[in-house]
Amino acid sequence: MINFIFFFFATLGLIILQTVVLPEFSWFPHCFDLMVINVLYLSLFSQRYWVPFCLVIIGSIMDSLSGAPFFIHTVSYLCIYLIVFFLRWLIFQHSVIFVFIVGLASVCMYQGLAMFSVFLLQEHKAIAVRDYRLCIDQIIWAALGIPIGVWFLKTMHQKFLHAVRQSRCQMACKYRG
Repeated sequence: MINFIFFFFATLGLIILQTVVLPEFSWFPHCFDLMVINVLYLSLFSQRYWVPFCLVIIGSIMDSLSGAPFFIHTVSYLCIYLIVFFLRWLIFQHSVIFVFIVGLASVCMYQGLAMFSVFLLQEHKAIAVRDYRLCIDQIIWAALGIPIGVWFLKTMHQKFLHAVRQSRCQMACKYRG
């Protein structure tokens, strides 16, 4: 339950950051999907059965908030989860290089799905050079942001769990006498 509370607030914070805060900055107009950080963290460090269900909920929320084609976030989050779920048994999952490569692959997969959906709806003439430039910019930002974001989320999760343990210990000492 404690992990659920942490991930609820982490997800809420990332959603607010992506939809409200970052679009206001002119130097960061087109952010990669910040939920990829949360999805990667959940996929790498949580081995719970509820993770795919939470990813469907997070994907549905992001699908409804974004202007992207519906279910693109849900499908990409579940694909990222499945890829990382199977790869983490083969490769050392706490490696920075692994997080970097999986993060890049995740953003490339998301961008590929977005381009494919535009191509299906409007054919190849609708995809302009600007769209390719946006895709490359998001991949570069993801290369920088995803490893740092996963590390930050891991650090915050550990600090949160430590604070919960300390408060439980203090409460137990206070009320047991």
